[in-house]
Amino acid sequence: MLKGHLTFPGDKSISHRSLMFAALTDGESRISNLSSGADVQSTRKCLEACGIEIWDDKDDVIVKGGKFSDPTQPLNCGNSGTTTRLLLGLLAGQGINATFNGDDSLTSRPMNRILDPLSQMGLKSESNDGRLPITIHKSKLTEIQYESPVASAQVKSAVLLGGLGANGETTITEPTLSRDHTEKMLSGLGAEISIDGLTTTISKSTSPLLSFNLSVPGDPSTAAFFAAASALVPNSEIVMNRVLANPTRTGFFTALEKMGAGMEWFRQWEEAGELMGDLKIFHQPLQSININENDVPGLIDELPIISILATQAIGKTEVRGAEELRVKECDRIHAVCKNLKNMGADLEELDDGFIIKGPTPLKGAEIETFHDHRIAMAFSIAGLIAEGETILDYPECASISYPEFYDVLGSLK
Repeated sequence: MLKGHLTFPGDKSISHRSLMFAALTDGESRISNLSSGADVQSTRKCLEACGIEIWDDKDDVIVKGGKFSDPTQPLNCGNSGTTTRLLLGLLAGQGINATFNGDDSLTSRPMNRILDPLSQMGLKSESNDGRLPITIHKSKLTEIQYESPVASAQVKSAVLLGGLGANGETTITEPTLSRDHTEKMLSGLGAEISIDGLTTTISKSTSPLLSFNLSVPGDPSTAAFFAAASALVPNSEIVMNRVLANPTRTGFFTALEKMGAGMEWFRQWEEAGELMGDLKIFHQPLQSININENDVPGLIDELPIISILATQAIGKTEVRGAEELRVKECDRIHAVCKNLKNMGADLEELDDGFIIKGPTPLKGAEIETFHDHRIAMAFSIAGLIAEGETILDYPECASISYPEFYDVLGSLK
């Protein structure tokens, strides 16, 4: 059984944005509980390379907003798609010349979904057939009314950040609501931004954003792995403190509750425009669920761990409309299905998801992580309930989002 009280490092999405938005102010911003993951460090280093001063003050990070400058070397975005996609919009809006590069995984990921709307705004760029390396040139951006073909917070954020530097009003409409941290934070920091259903409109910035102090809420995507562990291991009960409870980010917990896990939000409050809460998860028998394309944007990062839960749920769990998983840090549909089959799961791989029949006992196996932190963390949780030893080929990749993952997991056993 697993027992414990946990507090998690700051949400990765809000951590990226807090660094970028602090850079757009004309003062000093203080950020506490910033994510400790390597992806957020990539954002910090890229901003520093563009002339933004950032330093540590004990456990806090201070960002001095100011004028951006052209980096003298290519920006190394590491493994971080969020760093790349959001900074493409932000730096385009600030009139910066820059080249973006990253590791092998990042350079294989498609960036046209960002480059297409930015080019419609007037951005001049070169890319490797829509992939990194990408070079952007100082360009005069103009407003657009963009209908996004995908519900993606990264696409939405890149367009809005570009819109801060574009003449007129820039509008983006998405097919379903993706995570909305960018809109919430920009609105709170003085940007001229409005939301009408699935359409967000932003005006050219005429003054810097307001500097701020922020304690970043705990990352729900990281908390999901520990919640799943508590739901899977008999007699377990874990309390998780200060977890982000933004409705666009709690799709996993909604799904977990539908599956029958014991769950109780016993305190919720709002801080800096974001809802957060304390949450207790405990073991109960699990039932299968269906997840469709409307559910996917709210739990896209948690689908690998949902696949592990599905192996222990009574019935047939179907995940559809999740083709976005094919172009994450790795092809996560393939990674999930390959590894679960090796562990003895009963499943079918689909183009846009998977079907898993349960409950099925899992057996220990050698796991190919594909250097993907979500795959490593999900199959570490699977190893808790598998008979025999589960060995990951590259467990270190968990540090992309949560370097302390294995230490914290070990402390619960």
